[in-house]
Amino acid sequence: MPFDHTVLVVDDDPQTLASLREALAPHYHLVYGVSGEQALEAAQRAHPSLILLDINLPDMTGIEVCKKLKALPDLQQTPVIFVSSNSEDAFGVDGFTSGGVDYITKPINPELVVARVRTHISLVQAERLEQAHNDAISMLAAAGEYNDTDTGVHIRRMAAISSVVARAAGWSRARVSLIKLAAQMHDIGKLGIPASILKKPGPLDTDEWAIMRKHPEIGHQILAVSEAPVFQLAAEIALAHHERWDGTGYPYGLAAEAIPESAHIVAIADVFDALTSVRPYKKAWSVGETMAHIRESAGSHFNPALVELFEANLAEVVETKAKFDQLAKVS
Repeated sequence: MPFDHTVLVVDDDPQTLASLREALAPHYHLVYGVSGEQALEAAQRAHPSLILLDINLPDMTGIEVCKKLKALPDLQQTPVIFVSSNSEDAFGVDGFTSGGVDYITKPINPELVVARVRTHISLVQAERLEQAHNDAISMLAAAGEYNDTDTGVHIRRMAAISSVVARAAGWSRARVSLIKLAAQMHDIGKLGIPASILKKPGPLDTDEWAIMRKHPEIGHQILAVSEAPVFQLAAEIALAHHERWDGTGYPYGLAAEAIPESAHIVAIADVFDALTSVRPYKKAWSVGETMAHIRESAGSHFNPALVELFEANLAEVVETKAKFDQLAKVS
């Protein structure tokens, strides 16, 4: 039966190689090297999930090998566990600053080796899964904006601004991270709106506006299917981000505290970013002009307390927006 993971074992001591092979062969596909050069060649050829690397090799130190490995783009994220007869103190900081994630001392304890290797491979898998999860959310959010006139980095920039406000409002670190992802999907319901309406150059007529106003409910229907916290929060935001503090918003005419705080936060961040950004139909407003509009809308469109909080943290908001604008110029 083929193995899911390959482990590269690099050591010039036959006894250590035999011990590592005995411990790991039942669980992983193994490739071997007995020198630094062989380690580099085997790593680039086999693309292992993890590397066990002896500190003392005949042609170079394990530290030097690790630095060379981490300089290769395809291997930067591959965990390296050093194998050494030295104690932790002798191993020192160099092993970790060179890119190593752990160390194992000789003589080899088979159960410990298997446990350490399994743990670090699992950590890498979890990180890659989280990255894929985040990428999928960003792509889903971009799909929702695909037929809209508001393209570019707006959704990511607005979500980052939302996270600034949520943190200032006392949200936990975990919830701040969630809103930074969830806010990107606030307009996903526009997938259900015809492109002829989204891209119409002039004002919408009554019938077209009625169709456009359905996108919060469509977004909620799309997102609420998942029980994952990020999608539950996104569904909440999608449904309520066009509600207004005074009850004149849509789709349900909710007012004040009946509107989730998440939607209040995203509404302010969305308006701020939209007004301070260039659009095909308008020039960018200044920060001063935008904040004057937001202040005037406190108590009607926006939660007054959150407007005060937004303005108190305006410097960080502007800095966050500037970082995304710079990234857009570079790309």
